[in-house]
Amino acid sequence: MAIRKPREIFDQETLLYIVKRVLQALVTLFLASVLSFLIIQLAPGDFLDTLRQNPQMSEETLLDLQTRFGLDKPVLTQYGLWIWRVVRYFDFGISFESFRPVHELLIERVPATLLLALTSIIGTWAIAIPLGIISAVKQNTLLDKFLRVISYLGQGLPSFITALALLMVAQRLSPLLPVGGMTSINFTDLPWYGKIADIGWHMILPTIALSLTGFAGLQRLTRGQLLDVLRQDYIQTARAKGLPENKVIYVHALRNAINPLITLLGFEFASLLSGSFISEFFFNWPGLGTLTLSAVQSQDLYLVMAALMMSATMLIVGNLLADLLLKFVDPRIKLEDLK
Repeated sequence: MAIRKPREIFDQETLLYIVKRVLQALVTLFLASVLSFLIIQLAPGDFLDTLRQNPQMSEETLLDLQTRFGLDKPVLTQYGLWIWRVVRYFDFGISFESFRPVHELLIERVPATLLLALTSIIGTWAIAIPLGIISAVKQNTLLDKFLRVISYLGQGLPSFITALALLMVAQRLSPLLPVGGMTSINFTDLPWYGKIADIGWHMILPTIALSLTGFAGLQRLTRGQLLDVLRQDYIQTARAKGLPENKVIYVHALRNAINPLITLLGFEFASLLSGSFISEFFFNWPGLGTLTLSAVQSQDLYLVMAALMMSATMLIVGNLLADLLLKFVDPRIKLEDLK
């Protein structure tokens, strides 16, 4: 099965498909924004309720803040003004708590979340794919049974339990493994290579926590898909022709078993924001997860909306990338069949 070159992927059919998906995405994001805004408004109270409990906060100040934030207007009017600023100026509003533009807060936290999530995805795939292949090739052996038990345990343990267990391990091994933050106290005094090493040192535990929650399912999926392909007639024919077993597995079988895994990769890209939340919370990682949690707790309306829109956008982009990757890997796949 030939694999197309990247420039052969973006033909007229593909470009038309991308345009259609982008237009559908705009409608989806609009409907998601309406639903999210209404659900947030259903929560009792608002951001100013906490300030009203402060006896030093005057009524004039509260009324001024209410007017500045637009909380004195009807819900539909609030949404209309917000969506108009987003569409016309790409302005997601001002954070109630920090009085800073929402996009600045997100930009500050995005690199930390992307670094953690991408590293965990690379680690997950680097571990799960080989283990899944080994488990399929060594089907029903003692090694296969051991790997299946490991995958069952990995899927059965909640991610917060894994994070707590890693914190306990770090406490036992202290100070070998840091448990909080992204950098050390003396980070600014380190040379550039020392800064990279320091960030990598702080990433060990949160990356392991994220990878453990994802590798088990991916390992089982890899094993199952590869076993299905290995039972096909053309694999038996390739073996009958005397092809080396490694070539049969890695050239013929794995290439055809990879399609569902590519689709899963698109969903993993979409979960970069939500998937890293627990690790960020437990290990005090300065990413989008902790920022979003703080915004939800304080009912920072526009910051929550921006985080939700970013999550929805990443879901749409992830699905589109998965479709394009599937066509790149398998030219037989028609994009119109991926609806």
